[in-house]
Amino acid sequence: MKKLLSTKYSAGAFNTAMLILRLGLGILMMLHGYQKLVHFGDLHNKFMNFLGIGSTLSLALVIFAEFFCSLFLILGLFSRLATIPLIITMCVVIFKVNNGHFVDEDLHAEPALYLIGYLTVLLVGPGKISIDNMTGK
Repeated sequence: MKKLLSTKYSAGAFNTAMLILRLGLGILMMLHGYQKLVHFGDLHNKFMNFLGIGSTLSLALVIFAEFFCSLFLILGLFSRLATIPLIITMCVVIFKVNNGHFVDEDLHAEPALYLIGYLTVLLVGPGKISIDNMTGK
């Protein structure tokens, strides 16, 4: 019980927590990206044109962020760099799609939670259980 209430943590616990955070964020977001990837033909004309570059290119950028950057995050490869497109995507969802509401009208807070997780990985890094650490980046 004493350890449960302690504010101290070990480096191993921190690195394991960062692995769990990366895996959780990466796998869950990758599922969103995979759905967009397999339904690209159905979505490319209907997708939101959030940058004025066309709905097809906007969808391709979101798929890159949600699927491929999530894969990098899972692997711990270019982790901090991979979070930047994901952070931008979540900001677009929060500020453009949800009109600046961190919780939408159906009380869904997922974009804000993803944003907080990605910001954490950006600031802290991937932890030692990552390809970034193995390559010395």
